[in-house]
Amino acid sequence: MTVRDGSISAAPIEVRKYWRNFIDGEWVDAADGGRIPVEDPATGEIISEVARGGAADIDRAVKAARKAFQSRVLLQMTPAARGELMFEIARQLELVADEIAFVEMRDNGKTLANGYGEVKLTQRYLHYYGGLADKLEGRQIPLGEGILDYTVHMPYGVSAQIVPWNGPLPVGARSIACALITGNTVVLKSPEDSPLSLFLFAEACERAGVPKGTLNIVCGYGAEAGAALVSHNDIDHIVFTGSVATGKSVLRAAAERVVPCIMELGGKSAGIVYADADLERTAKNAARGIFHHAGQICSAGSRLLVHRSIQDELLARLEVEAKARSVGPGADKCDMGPVISEKQLSRIEALIGAGVDEGAKLAIGGRRLDRPGHFLPPTIFTDVNPQMRIANEEFFGPVLALLPFDTPEEAIEIANGTEYGLAAGVFTRDLRLAHWTADRLIAGQVYINDWWVGGVETPFGGAKRSGYGREKGQEALLGYVQTKNVGIRL
Repeated sequence: MTVRDGSISAAPIEVRKYWRNFIDGEWVDAADGGRIPVEDPATGEIISEVARGGAADIDRAVKAARKAFQSRVLLQMTPAARGELMFEIARQLELVADEIAFVEMRDNGKTLANGYGEVKLTQRYLHYYGGLADKLEGRQIPLGEGILDYTVHMPYGVSAQIVPWNGPLPVGARSIACALITGNTVVLKSPEDSPLSLFLFAEACERAGVPKGTLNIVCGYGAEAGAALVSHNDIDHIVFTGSVATGKSVLRAAAERVVPCIMELGGKSAGIVYADADLERTAKNAARGIFHHAGQICSAGSRLLVHRSIQDELLARLEVEAKARSVGPGADKCDMGPVISEKQLSRIEALIGAGVDEGAKLAIGGRRLDRPGHFLPPTIFTDVNPQMRIANEEFFGPVLALLPFDTPEEAIEIANGTEYGLAAGVFTRDLRLAHWTADRLIAGQVYINDWWVGGVETPFGGAKRSGYGREKGQEALLGYVQTKNVGIRL
């Protein structure tokens, strides 16, 4: 059994050897009997298998979601009752927090403490949106004597959702919660690289009494299950988190039927460090912003724009922070775990090689660890210019690029100079300069004197190629409903 301080006792939880998909309230094998192996990225060991969903399984799930939507089973519940259902799911998750944390460590590479953190974050989403369920209101519009006009929020119908492998449980739960409390039904494709926590979430939903067919979770490869889902003729809404390349294919499929989408497509987020910044605090926050979960976070601070007068001192502090992090399996209580797969590690290594070829200097790291598993130590590049690939392409790994600047205007130009616009940061003691900079940064969220300032309550989403629509916060709910106007001549 595990305990919440992040340690593991002599008898760790056994990962189940096979998991079925959850369709129409039942646990089912793939239509063709196929299975997907699940790897522990810290060891390279195959630890489990999941049913390999394909087009037939997606079709079955969409039909179940359509039937449930047409029955109005969710809309017949009061909004308060739908909110209470979210509270009960959160309670059920508490009962299996140990198992969730352990499988997050085994199939995702998280530390055990971060696995427990994922459970707490998921519960926070459920409590937050459960509390908002009875507070999404329409309005009355005055049109003169003899006319009553008002608006109501109308669900889209069947919401098709594709979530990423880096945080499947909280990312999946927040979109599921938003969909269900607004009366939509859900078909979610879980990530084949890290699917297990969402199956445990489905079990919690089942125990909580989520109506049959309103939530369906199918694991499958993107080219099979994912493509079948977003191109299905009977979906009404798409929520996607992933790469720009895959997002474009999703949007092409959505365009065929004019299906509305919420798109979160990653980033190349920049932090700007002015000469007056608290360098000790900046180094700690910048290191956390790129090395947490081995940099596998869409809003990771992968570029650090540093005023030329302080770059040497800040680099020295960053190197101390990087070297202080132990790298290895979460089971060994290491600070930073592996990247998700050999494919991802090889892609990161290739981009590191491109940076060296372009003339950037590796200050620390850059080579995989000589041990089983997919481990890359904290890596920092210096002598980077804005035209280099490593200053423009997303590593999605623990790699930080340092770029110098001389003036605030130059810093803004560099920060806004990529195709992305997900997050950005500012480090300064000058409040006027902080506001001036935040106003000019093209990003969905700007963090000042920290990284990841915000929470479940704050809207999250991108600008430019980082996507559109917002998750988190009250704004997220508006992405799951349409406004219907009703006008009455009395």
